[in-house]
Amino acid sequence: MYADAETIRRILKDTGDTWAVVGLSNNEARAAYGVADVLKRFGKRVVPVHPKAETVHGEQGYASLADIPFPVDVVDVFVNSSLAGAVADEAVAAGAKAVWFQLGVIDDGAYERTRAAGLDMVMDRCPAIEIPRLG
Repeated sequence: MYADAETIRRILKDTGDTWAVVGLSNNEARAAYGVADVLKRFGKRVVPVHPKAETVHGEQGYASLADIPFPVDVVDVFVNSSLAGAVADEAVAAGAKAVWFQLGVIDDGAYERTRAAGLDMVMDRCPAIEIPRLG
């Protein structure tokens, strides 16, 4: 409902290789940690965004998207739906090309604003599930 197969393929294959993962920390029990590992194995640069600004998977972390000193292609969002819209707005402001809301992260208003700003967006999906489907 929130993304067609072509948009998913385009984000994963063609949009770029630098992914900011909002909510990524060194907590190996969290889904963000495992998904970031899958993204790295798929050839993506994974940039952690978390208030602790920890280094994760060998990549320097940042406290916010605005703190990242280089362009980001995709913003992958692992925060509660109530916080996700603000992150999508920050992604637009930061010049990202796409926004990806993880499973269970839904904000229809953010989806509409992000798409209206010209970005691709996927919502309520997981790239670790979608990557193997690419074939």
